[in-house]
Amino acid sequence: MDHYLDPFFELSMDCLCIANFEGYFVKINPAFVELLGFSEIELRSKLISDFIYDEDKKRTASYRSNLKQNKPLINFENRYVTKSGAIIWLHWTAIPVEKDKLVYAIAKDITHKKELENERISHLSKLSEVNEKLKQLNYTTSHDLRSPVNNLISLVDLIDLSKVEDPETLKMLNYIKVSAEGLNDSLNTYVEAFKQKNISNETLDLVNFNAIFNKVSHSISTLIQKSGAQFEIDFSVLENVPFNPAYMESIFLNFITNSIKYARPEVPLIISITSNNLYGKPTFKYSDNGLGFDMEKVGHLIFKLNQRFHGNEDSKGVGLYLVYNHVTSLGGSIHVDSKINHGTTFTISFNS
Repeated sequence: MDHYLDPFFELSMDCLCIANFEGYFVKINPAFVELLGFSEIELRSKLISDFIYDEDKKRTASYRSNLKQNKPLINFENRYVTKSGAIIWLHWTAIPVEKDKLVYAIAKDITHKKELENERISHLSKLSEVNEKLKQLNYTTSHDLRSPVNNLISLVDLIDLSKVEDPETLKMLNYIKVSAEGLNDSLNTYVEAFKQKNISNETLDLVNFNAIFNKVSHSISTLIQKSGAQFEIDFSVLENVPFNPAYMESIFLNFITNSIKYARPEVPLIISITSNNLYGKPTFKYSDNGLGFDMEKVGHLIFKLNQRFHGNEDSKGVGLYLVYNHVTSLGGSIHVDSKINHGTTFTISFNS
């Protein structure tokens, strides 16, 4: 039967290969040989790890150990270095056959896709930076203009109107004072709005935590099932909160997918989600037992755009930036606490 598969193996435009449990290629199709630039003899003479980009070697090794335990590898991405020194991104699906001690794998070249994603993130970062500068300029302008406007009002008040006999002049002075006072009121309003973190005027709905969790978990049920994640949910103290439903879905989605993405391979993933009323504030707490991170080193960067802390190929550095903006744009606050290999906890206080 194998000879019927030979044309498929030889003519496929995707990269096909067979590797043994010792970490060597046993067979490589021409598409793979052409992409990497090495001859088949060169590819088979070295460990596969020798061709992997240095930053991805450790992570790839941890997933390879799962293959040796007869666990398929799906939707895995890593980087290889070609003979010319170019770095390429590959998207893998690999199936182990334990009795033969072999792994059958298919890889797709997604380098172009990654370049487009990086370009998109770069544009988003620049737009965010420009937006922050414009917001700061608005605040500064509103704040700094109040002094000359107040000075103008004071000057008009100092004029002895009893000495002004011309009715038109009196009318103009009154117009100047009224206009200056109106401008001063507007500037004070703008400054106060910025102090309140630009809370959106959009109408909020009463969002049910359990309904949002069920909706989001259903939408990524396959991902959750494959991860083996276990949830500990308790919304009994606080079932609902005034919020934007789309924002809440995004918060749940980003938190859960991040937990799955950064789970510790050797530890079953446990996610805890609770709600409460603390000091009169509706509060939401999300915790996992994943990889975590060093708060001293990266805690101040966690909600910044385009920040990545684990070298995961699927991380775009956007998710937590969105979560932060969803919360703060509606007047809330978010706090993070984490420890390496002990998981991460996010606490959101909503604007009550």
